[in-house]
Amino acid sequence: MDKLVNDRLLFSTREVWNEMDRGDLSPHLHKWIEEKGRENIFSIPEAEELIFVQKILSVKHFQNLIGTRQILSGRPVADPFVVACAKIKCETVVTEERNQPNAAKIPNVCEYFDIPCVNLEKFMIEQGWEF
Repeated sequence: MDKLVNDRLLFSTREVWNEMDRGDLSPHLHKWIEEKGRENIFSIPEAEELIFVQKILSVKHFQNLIGTRQILSGRPVADPFVVACAKIKCETVVTEERNQPNAAKIPNVCEYFDIPCVNLEKFMIEQGWEF
């Protein structure tokens, strides 16, 4: 993973960091992120990404990506930003969420907008990782 981060092939959006930072982040993971440089992993969304987030949320069904509790508490919502980041940068989303009929999940949004999306196991296979 270090090599992927160093080669800027593994990255995410700042909104993921904002979600992680509010949660119960393990000291080990926090240390690794800081060593790699948070700014090297979590990019600030570009204008094109923000416009695409708007496009995602213009689909009424996908407005459910943002939960009522998140709205009321002002908590960050990363999912549409992750999808937008992948779309604009022509990359693949890696998630453990599963495509569910009529759901507002990352794989459903990716499928709707024709964005590659794989789970962690498929990602590791594609990277040629062996354990």
